[in-house]
Amino acid sequence: MPSGAQLAALHGLHIGGLGAVVGAVLGLTGAGGGAIAVPLLVLGAGLTVSQAGPMSLVAVAMAAWLATALGLHEGVVRYRAALVIGGAGMLLAPAGVWLAQRLPPTPLMLAFAAFLMLTARRMLRPASAARPVDAAPCLRAPGARRLTWTPRCAAVLAGIGSMAGLLSGLLGVGGGFVIVPALERRSNLDVAAIQATSLMVIALVAASGLAAAAWQGGLDVGTAAPFAAGAVAGMLGGRMLGRRLPAAALRRAFGVTTLAMAALLIVRAAGWLG
Repeated sequence: MPSGAQLAALHGLHIGGLGAVVGAVLGLTGAGGGAIAVPLLVLGAGLTVSQAGPMSLVAVAMAAWLATALGLHEGVVRYRAALVIGGAGMLLAPAGVWLAQRLPPTPLMLAFAAFLMLTARRMLRPASAARPVDAAPCLRAPGARRLTWTPRCAAVLAGIGSMAGLLSGLLGVGGGFVIVPALERRSNLDVAAIQATSLMVIALVAASGLAAAAWQGGLDVGTAAPFAAGAVAGMLGGRMLGRRLPAAALRRAFGVTTLAMAALLIVRAAGWLG
């Protein structure tokens, strides 16, 4: 029979493996780490959504900060846009954490399932249908790398950040599944710039939500540490692999995955699973 230390090590490996899956999704898509992390912790580790959320933010924040550093080095992060979106998100993330700690587990789980279904719908929709940028408020001139700043653009980006921050704190997601499609619709940035900018915003917003969760006593450091370590390793692998895989196939795969996880969460909330 395994000793207490062996059981603890096996538990750490299990949690680290779940974190690696989260990091791989983050590295492949620039989004979705939190959307995958919370269901994995709920279904794979038996946590509630309010318990899983802060641990998800630890993993997402660490992986996103590393990806941001790499993106800044490569010059693909639009850091001014990220600071506007992230600044607004950081203001709203603590409110989301406060609300998550006070909602009953079942409604919160159903809310997360609804979020996953909306995410799956976007991922399974043809990419061409999601990018009408001719009249987008945030544009960069032909040949330019930076956005042309206007009051309308700044207001739109702040609104994106506010929604991402609230969802980040409430559900433990990084906000990438809000930020990436919003930037696709509201700007003419290329895919690499959108993903890299999204990761910087995720890093900022997740850090704010994580600080709020730690302040309110909602963080289990012993479980969060191996989960975060796995996420960092997975992010590095996913980032390298993502350059070799077709984007359309990735979108479909993660759309189907999030839809399946939404169904499992609904089953769990109904008491039919575990």
